[in-house]
Amino acid sequence: MSKFNIDNDAIRQLAELLDETNLTEIEVAAGDNKIRVARQGTTYAAPAPIAAPASVAAPAAGAPAGGDLSSHPGCVKSPMVGVVYFAPEPGAAPFISAGATVAEGQTLMLIEAMKTFNPIRAPKAGKISQIVATDGNPVEYDEPLVIIE
Repeated sequence: MSKFNIDNDAIRQLAELLDETNLTEIEVAAGDNKIRVARQGTTYAAPAPIAAPASVAAPAAGAPAGGDLSSHPGCVKSPMVGVVYFAPEPGAAPFISAGATVAEGQTLMLIEAMKTFNPIRAPKAGKISQIVATDGNPVEYDEPLVIIE
């Protein structure tokens, strides 16, 4: 039976990487040795769907010709497959609304994937000109979620 030396510094670096990237699990291998660091994701109660305001369906100012929002410079795309929720819990106020101003890093919505609710944060500050996703509905990887002007 071979002896496995635990590299505490490597584990700490991987844990820091989890925090920086909002990942819930990471694994590295070197030869026959593997290190897997995982944490439980933040658990939220499943929010009830919220009716979208009428202004949500309006096209974004400066939207690309043909309606392809994925190429819009302010498009926030889904980083995963899951179900999108705009409020932290049923009956709570939504994180965002069309026309609202958001700060960089502000939570825009949650995407539930594998029973874990993952916060989707604003990559930049600006005004929400359009909400593309529908609360309580599934989204695909790289699908447009919102447009920030």
